[in-house]
Amino acid sequence: MDSRGYVLIRELLPVSHIKPLLLQILEIVQEAGWLLPDSSPLERLADLSEACGDSDPEFKTVYERIFQLELFHAFPHHPALQRIMSLLVGPRLLVHPKPIGRLIFPKCERFVIQAHQDHQSIAGDAGSFTIWMPLHDCPIEVGPLQVLENSHRFGLQSNNPATGIIAKETAQGDDWVSGQINAGDVLIFHDLTVHAATPNTSDQIRISMDCRFQDYTRALNPANLVFPGSTGRSWEAIYSHWHSDDLKYFWQKLPLTLKPSLGELNVLAETAEASRMRPRYAKILSQLQSQISLVKISHENSEVTVGGPTQTD
Repeated sequence: MDSRGYVLIRELLPVSHIKPLLLQILEIVQEAGWLLPDSSPLERLADLSEACGDSDPEFKTVYERIFQLELFHAFPHHPALQRIMSLLVGPRLLVHPKPIGRLIFPKCERFVIQAHQDHQSIAGDAGSFTIWMPLHDCPIEVGPLQVLENSHRFGLQSNNPATGIIAKETAQGDDWVSGQINAGDVLIFHDLTVHAATPNTSDQIRISMDCRFQDYTRALNPANLVFPGSTGRSWEAIYSHWHSDDLKYFWQKLPLTLKPSLGELNVLAETAEASRMRPRYAKILSQLQSQISLVKISHENSEVTVGGPTQTD
């Protein structure tokens, strides 16, 4: 990790542990009509007339159903993932609570994830890590990730401010590397490592997950705990379908160091230099305060840790 900015571990996860989540996602995708009729869902054969991506309303509708799956949120807490990430991060491991699912239609250039660094969106401390894992075998034609070796040593690299995309011809690092990554394999990389998807030239939808981890004593961007966008998501709505309470607001049990803190968010909501950011800061603050209230109510007879000293100054 130190020398190249990434680690690929083969067969870390049993395929039998991955398949239940894949089947739940495929059921949703099939109901949306994204797969060819009369084909097996496990073949993931795409109906290209239904092709869509992150910015499309029809994609967002399907993705919201996936994001509400209890197993989708439980998977980053798999013991094998926690064990390996503790070797990198140490014993104070925080699993970021918002995993990302990638559903990439084939033969659609506009849906290919371009070169970027995760720190652009994660922010906080530049010492977090991402695990990328396909939920099925992902040969090169299906579009596995590619990584720019040694790119994590150059800090935040020049990018398009609107998209975070880094032009490949200007990206700093050594060689781009890629290859087949199978179900059960995990690709781990530093949040400053430049990476991109390879084009999906197959006939299949590519389904993968991004999960993020860090030391919980290091600065955490509070936007990673809430939904500051305009999607209308809320943890309360997501949790309403779950069978277990074990992972609900799990991060509230940790002494997190938020940056900006609650106090700083309160100031930023009124005085941020970029006025367009003020409503965002206000929304983050409001949702964090709502979380704290909800957790306190549900733990009336126990002490709840809501964060380290910098949160309440």
